[in-house]
Amino acid sequence: MTDCSEEIACTVAAAAAQSQPLYISGGGSKTQLLGRACEARVLDVSGHTGITDYQPSELVLTARAGTPVAAIEAALGREQQSLPFEPPQLDGRATLGGTIACNLSGPARPWTGSGRDLVLGVRLIDGLGQQLNFGGKVMKNVAGYDVSRLQAGALGTLGVLSEISLKVMPKPEHSLTLLYEMGADEAIEHMNRRAGEAAPLSGACWLDGKLYLRLSGTSTAVDHKASVWGGERIESGSAFWRDLREMTLPFFDGPDPLWRLSLKATARAGKHPGLIDWGGAQRWQRGHYELETLQRDVAGAGGSVTLFRGGNPGEELRAQPNHVMVRLQQRLKKTFDPKGILNPGRLYGWL
Repeated sequence: MTDCSEEIACTVAAAAAQSQPLYISGGGSKTQLLGRACEARVLDVSGHTGITDYQPSELVLTARAGTPVAAIEAALGREQQSLPFEPPQLDGRATLGGTIACNLSGPARPWTGSGRDLVLGVRLIDGLGQQLNFGGKVMKNVAGYDVSRLQAGALGTLGVLSEISLKVMPKPEHSLTLLYEMGADEAIEHMNRRAGEAAPLSGACWLDGKLYLRLSGTSTAVDHKASVWGGERIESGSAFWRDLREMTLPFFDGPDPLWRLSLKATARAGKHPGLIDWGGAQRWQRGHYELETLQRDVAGAGGSVTLFRGGNPGEELRAQPNHVMVRLQQRLKKTFDPKGILNPGRLYGWL
């Protein structure tokens, strides 16, 4: 456990005085994911580590931003608890700060919430080197709660995350995976129907003509629902969900650009269904597409597109928000990072 907050704050303050851009880096696992290229001096926060507070009975954990997600999961596992949003560990290099900054969540996200949903509070170093506190360590303390959540998905453009408090959950007593052979559109209909039932559903994914449904909860509830739903019970179920979470399934291999589509869970699969996750709400596609073309395709389903990996990192990777959102994001940037030195251009070229 090492507290480097003062050193980090001093580095940011000195950079602000010189208007020197900084690129925030922890484990380096997401440098090529989600964001545009950022040509700036590296601000290494990987040494800022340690779980500073953990109350298993209160289901709350606080850790420094450079703490590996794997280390947090190990500590939680000793108390039969976990991070319910199933963040990827990315070969052990993923840190808590980077995970929240990217708002990355795994297969259970529709049922347990995203990383953003589970953030209770943060300590933040703003673009002037000031150390700020937002939120708290219990759900009922909502002071500044929205400010804490703003950091999730901001890709470090609104400050350097120093410490994060999260809600954690008990591990389910039992998990089981059911497998069905069916096409993409049939699977979407099936996933949505099952999601509408009273059931301990914790994962719903379609890939290569196969629908995978995961049930997690008490042994009695899981086994009963599995007997009602039918399907083939697969022994390798936990391995499939782990590989999906870590994006190590064969689908994710290869040099072709990887696109993430977020849209209504009921939207039809289209000609190239790719991989369908989150009960239909998250779709993955591989290939050399134009961002504008994909965005037009999903606009009717209320969706959005992000170039998750590959392609040209110097171009915009996500659709341009409307003018109201642009002004709002620019105002937030000005408030938290007046000199514009933190991860400039990482989220959008104009931010």
